[in-house]
Amino acid sequence: MKRMRCTKSNCLLLLLPLVFILSACSPSIRVNTEPAAGFQLSNYKTFAFYEVDASGEGLGNAYEPQVQYLQQEIAGQLENKGLTRATSDTDLLINLGIVVNEEVQTRQTDLRSDPPNYIGQRRYTWRSREVEVGRYKEGTVSVHLVDNDRNELVWQGNAEAILKSKEVKLREQIARGVEEMFREIPQ
Repeated sequence: MKRMRCTKSNCLLLLLPLVFILSACSPSIRVNTEPAAGFQLSNYKTFAFYEVDASGEGLGNAYEPQVQYLQQEIAGQLENKGLTRATSDTDLLINLGIVVNEEVQTRQTDLRSDPPNYIGQRRYTWRSREVEVGRYKEGTVSVHLVDNDRNELVWQGNAEAILKSKEVKLREQIARGVEEMFREIPQ
């Protein structure tokens, strides 16, 4: 049996499918940010949370601890960038929008190719329909940074993902999403 030598090109070809498989296993967080013209975070020294607007049928009754954890993560990111959390007379106000919807995953029962020529002797009908195969929650977080003196939106970021059902995994997902969002903020 001849051994294959691992060169740069053939090792890359062997590892490429593994990378695709692993990336397919980890759910993605879609992040979108948009700064106002001329916005620099370094122009601000203090921040405070102003308003939380939460909605959606998938939110549930026990969402408050997750909102508090989200605020902790955002505060941590801003403090790492040199801002200080204040209770009054603050430079930046943070508005949070949270929407959690419960979605239904379905598949359609249809004949994708040509229908069969012989169905059987009994008279029965068959029709295409949607069959529920699972339920999941999809969440969106919107973060708006507002200049308190001018009452003007200076930066906004959104993060969307299919939410983890276990609390520990959900918190990891929140932390990763906030980190990705604030990675793109202009310093």
